[in-house]
Amino acid sequence: MILVTGATGSIGGHLVRRLRGQGAALRALVRDEAKGRALGCDFAVGDFSDPDSVAAALDGVDRLFLNGPGALPVDGEQPMVRQQKAAIDAARKAGVTRVVKVSVLDAQQGGRLAQGAHWEIERHLEASGLAWSLLQPSGFMQNYLAAGAFSPDGRLISSFGEAPVAHIDCHDIAACAAVLLTTPRERNETFVLTGPEALTDAQVAEKISTALGRPPARLELPADDLAAAVKAQGAPARFADDLAVLVRDVAAGAQAATTTAVQDLTGRPARTFDDFLTANLDALRTAAPVP
Repeated sequence: MILVTGATGSIGGHLVRRLRGQGAALRALVRDEAKGRALGCDFAVGDFSDPDSVAAALDGVDRLFLNGPGALPVDGEQPMVRQQKAAIDAARKAGVTRVVKVSVLDAQQGGRLAQGAHWEIERHLEASGLAWSLLQPSGFMQNYLAAGAFSPDGRLISSFGEAPVAHIDCHDIAACAAVLLTTPRERNETFVLTGPEALTDAQVAEKISTALGRPPARLELPADDLAAAVKAQGAPARFADDLAVLVRDVAAGAQAATTTAVQDLTGRPARTFDDFLTANLDALRTAAPVP
């Protein structure tokens, strides 16, 4: 049986539907019972902050999809690090044989925010003795559906300058995870996942405007301005400053390279940004206010 954590999120929701379609035995870990029922599969109510609930959900499980909330610091600590390490330990005790973990592109020792947090969790997983697969995706296309992607007057927030970014659709991350969870694999593998093309902010804005039938409009918000805006909204200064460092890295081309990992794993090309927009047009209309 497969336990899917983060089962109602951008990746987990796609993964649950895909595994159900394949007839795989699975259980979803959810925080909300009503959302668990809506998934249409076996589910357990629990949370990474409650280790006992995670241990209970792992009963009878032999494969774990490990994905959780982002690396937002709380009182100077990254709760994700402690929580996912505990989940890995619980998986080992429960007899899990394989873990497929969602990490982040450029996870590295001492990295800012998610990069450093995921690096630490990766090392713990590698030392656990469990078989593992690491998925290191680039920026999610779904970020353009999130609060804050657009200004109140409908302009796309643009922070990466002229640097192209190889955004990936969470649908493809889930598809890769499904392959790794349901087919025999090498013991330990790492996959860098990107979309098939790298686009600048200007190109993204053009595609979004075409999908919405509006003139393209962007609000330039480089790293320092973005950090100031995040601080003004109440975010801790350390978080905002670390975010600015990551944005500068992307603006310098850190996510410009594409890989073929999605096609290599699934046998089909990764979704383009146009594919993503077509599949999520209603959600895009909701996210982007009418100017």
